[in-house]
Amino acid sequence: MFVAAFLIFALMVAVKDGRLMRKAGLTGGCTVMVTESEETGTWQACTPGKLQGAPDLTRQSCTSMKQVGETEYWHCPAGIESRQG
Repeated sequence: MFVAAFLIFALMVAVKDGRLMRKAGLTGGCTVMVTESEETGTWQACTPGKLQGAPDLTRQSCTSMKQVGETEYWHCPAGIESRQG
């Protein structure tokens, strides 16, 4: 009984973490393709999963630039960093 409870707990932790679902291709994800400079930002390629579409990066102020097949390419501005003078 303890073994079954442990296995159920381990499965719940793995699903909540999300990496297992992404690796299985069930949820979509993005990868950084090119990191430009600190001033210009990054390019990301987002692909959909089987259960969920590709992530929408508009809330991170990113702009959808192009879609090739199922992959959507986004340009994201550089993050704001605080520097001490």
